[in-house]
Amino acid sequence: MAERASRPLRNELPRPFNTPLECGLRLLFILSVCRPSPCDLQRLISYDYLLVHSGDVEGGPASLHPAVPERGSEWIVKRDLVQTGMDLMYARELVTKKLTSDGIAYVGSEMTTAFIGLLKTPYAAAIQKRARWIVDTFGARSDDDLQAFMAERVGTWGAEFETLAALGDLEF
Repeated sequence: MAERASRPLRNELPRPFNTPLECGLRLLFILSVCRPSPCDLQRLISYDYLLVHSGDVEGGPASLHPAVPERGSEWIVKRDLVQTGMDLMYARELVTKKLTSDGIAYVGSEMTTAFIGLLKTPYAAAIQKRARWIVDTFGARSDDDLQAFMAERVGTWGAEFETLAALGDLEF
């Protein structure tokens, strides 16, 4: 009984997914592929969404994580998560910062590429594949064009669950 009382409650457990650390690590793959080009925070927010939910894009690889309802809203609320993740990576000297005319951008370095080269799991290989696809597919787009692409589609990503929920509410 004492053992049970000393365990944390379910809602006190740390969240294993979508932490700043996980987000920062995913974005190291993106910055390595983009290297030496810098990416601003808004581009990284879009790229992180596309990395996790690549199957939302027609012709893209299967999504890294399972589809969840209303996942399109993730893109809207990721700013703090991505910012904190990049701050963690910068503090560990895994990325550098560059001052641009639009503000601060992040740049992959030799350390970025060396570090992700040490990650040999199937999950890391899947991230690497999607990072390459994202940069090949979206890297040449202007910031405005990428934002327009995301804004145009974000409301539809995850909306298929609304249809399923509505069908469940029907009485036959």
